[in-house]
Amino acid sequence: MANHKSSEKRIRQTETKKLHNRYQAKTARTFLKRLRTTTDKAEATALLPKVASMLDKLAKRNIIHKNKASNLKSKLTKTVGKIK
Repeated sequence: MANHKSSEKRIRQTETKKLHNRYQAKTARTFLKRLRTTTDKAEATALLPKVASMLDKLAKRNIIHKNKASNLKSKLTKTVGKIK
């Protein structure tokens, strides 16, 4: 258990940030799944910039690694390109 006021505060802050980061990552995963499973070309092309933006924000805030974000964006772009 924490012995100092500052460490107690730090524990509270960490928990809040963890929940916020988890929410953002889960939301991005949901959109990734939606984009991968769509069969409509127009919907996929409209959704791709939003998902790419989400991934960039996650990488900027160190929720995911920047290379992972880049790899995901590349794979999604290929997937959307293959939809007819």
